[in-house]
Amino acid sequence: MSDDSLLVAKGDVPLELRLALANRHGLIAGATGTGKTVTLRVLAEGLSAAGVPVFMADVKGDLSGIAMPGAENPKFAARAAELGVEDFAFEAAPALLWDVFGEQGHPLRATVSEMGPLLLARLLELNEIQTGVLQIVFKVADDEGLLLVDLKDLRAMLTHVSENSADYGARYGNVGASSVGAIQRGLLALETQGGDRFFGEPAVAIADLMRVDDRGRGTVSVLAAEKLYQRPKLYATFLLWLLSELFEALPEVGDVAKPKLVFFFDEAHLLFADAPRPLVEKVEQVVRLIRSKGVGVYFCTQNPLDLPETVLGQLGNRVQHALRAFTPRDQKAVKAAASTFRAKPGLDTQTAITELAVGEALVSFLDAKGAPVPVERAKVCPPRSRLGPLDAGERTKLVERSAIFGKYEDAQDRESAFEKLQAGKAKPEQQGGISGALGTIFGGGAPVPAKGRGRAQPKSMGEQLATSIARSVTSSIGRQIGTAIVRGVLGSILKR
Repeated sequence: MSDDSLLVAKGDVPLELRLALANRHGLIAGATGTGKTVTLRVLAEGLSAAGVPVFMADVKGDLSGIAMPGAENPKFAARAAELGVEDFAFEAAPALLWDVFGEQGHPLRATVSEMGPLLLARLLELNEIQTGVLQIVFKVADDEGLLLVDLKDLRAMLTHVSENSADYGARYGNVGASSVGAIQRGLLALETQGGDRFFGEPAVAIADLMRVDDRGRGTVSVLAAEKLYQRPKLYATFLLWLLSELFEALPEVGDVAKPKLVFFFDEAHLLFADAPRPLVEKVEQVVRLIRSKGVGVYFCTQNPLDLPETVLGQLGNRVQHALRAFTPRDQKAVKAAASTFRAKPGLDTQTAITELAVGEALVSFLDAKGAPVPVERAKVCPPRSRLGPLDAGERTKLVERSAIFGKYEDAQDRESAFEKLQAGKAKPEQQGGISGALGTIFGGGAPVPAKGRGRAQPKSMGEQLATSIARSVTSSIGRQIGTAIVRGVLGSILKR
């Protein structure tokens, strides 16, 4: 590794990823068992050593081992010597473990307000009218100082706006009961997948995903995604929020000496196969625009055809492991993968893809001018960290020893929209004070039950008249003049 690049593989020539071009995104592809996850690990280790923070979604549970040094392995040592890797030694990368469910790492949370109505509407796949209603709910919450922190806040706010739709409709627009119902159903589906664990406080700070340790190494944030991948709506929610937060929070930096952050999406074919269209569109947007924020995005997948063409066309740094051409679709994938590389004289790329051994790959990175170099058949450098996952005890120790331990572990539930609206519902029972006072003054209180009977005694003619006058006066004063005049009327009556 040099100051401006890191060695990834070696063929006829060394193949180095230039740090200044690492934010031009990349692709690591190959069939199961061909070594693409090891390549991902080598890239993450190198970027971390260069001071670049890394974020990885760990779908299979084996990437957590990057936090521990690898065990002595003669094959790895021999590969390092063969490729000319200087000072090769097994070592761990500084790592932070994250888990939306708080079971295998620090809890990851965000507030409903941070998500915002537009992203939430896209996630819930709301139509234009339903999206408008959701925007009204967020606007009412802002105007009335009601915080939307978790899902119960948003549910309470939806109910509140719906119940008072006649009042809010004149100011903000119509709020249809059917639209509110559709939003509530969508939130229920999200909640059953664990959304109640994701939305809340304390919300994660983006700065904690971009940490550098005291040795200048970038922290590798590993998201436990084994359980998360089984809940596609929740996983989509998290990614939509994180990508949007990064895009909005980071300033434009243009060309930089090294990235501010690099994302690795392992098993990306699962991401695009199961994710709702809004997430796919958001990823496409981010890939196109976030490069100028100094962020690189790398996809690790089985087949290049698993990625949308709009995404595939943005990936300049490529490592292609072996593909199997057993079916017509496989053959098409091999041809498509071969056609994306800049040809090298004397190398049949299409044939080579089907012949690559484990740990071998076709590699093409960007040169100093940003153009892809001719493809090379090469051997990938060995990893320095452990290939296997951490066990439960190791995870616990790593979490408890981290610099941010205690910051996110305990969920907070401060007073927000739900609590304020619940408190407000108790007030109308006390708002009959004026009517009650006038009724008492005029002798029009509640009828007193007769002794020994189960029903009330009938009021006298005078009592009925007094009650009627009290109700009439209260209603008239409340509508036309207000509380201040009521107090004046009460004062006059009492003086008499």
